[in-house]
Amino acid sequence: RLNKKLWASRAYNRNKKIDKNMSKQQNHIDNLKKLQECQEKNNINSCMKCKLFLDCKTRKEYVSAVYESMNEDINKGGFNF
Repeated sequence: RLNKKLWASRAYNRNKKIDKNMSKQQNHIDNLKKLQECQEKNNINSCMKCKLFLDCKTRKEYVSAVYESMNEDINKGGFNF
C-alpha cells in the first residue's frame, strides 16, 4: 500500500510528463502551421522546391519540433512512436 505522499508524488510526476508531452505536440502543430503558411505564400507544396531549403529558419524550427515531439527525453535519445 502506497502512502499518500508517495502516491501524490507519482501522480504529480505523471501529470507533469503529460503536460510536457502536450506542450511538445502543440509546438509541433504550431510549427507545422507556420511551415504550411510559408509554402502557400511561396506557391510551393514542398520545402525542397524552395531556394532557401537548407537555410530556412521556419523549416529548421519545424524539424526540431518534430524531433522533440517524438523524443521522450532529448538527453537519452530514442524516439517514442
